[in-house]
Amino acid sequence: FHLTLVDDADIYFGDFVMVAPNVTIATAAHPIAPELREKMLQYNLPVRVGDRVWIGAGAILLPGVSIGENSVIGAGSVVGAGSVVTRDIPPHTIAAGNPCKVIKKLEQ
Repeated sequence: FHLTLVDDADIYFGDFVMVAPNVTIATAAHPIAPELREKMLQYNLPVRVGDRVWIGAGAILLPGVSIGENSVIGAGSVVGAGSVVTRDIPPHTIAAGNPCKVIKKLEQ
């Protein structure tokens, strides 16, 4: 339910990916410099999700990130947002938080 894909660039999903409710995956971003935003500029970066990844409820994946195979992205609380993935997450890990960071390595 309520999956949002802002796919101005490609979004790649591996095999056997699980996506929980209220997840947002965005490939579009805007410049920090106000004069560039005034010109309505935008840039787009692909997002990659590896095989056997589980993305928990409420997670947000930002432009250009990659989630390594067999990883889990933590969900949010009932009232809070889920993990915000701002940089690449390595394979075989559990990652959570805002910003999302690795909290545990998984056995391969």
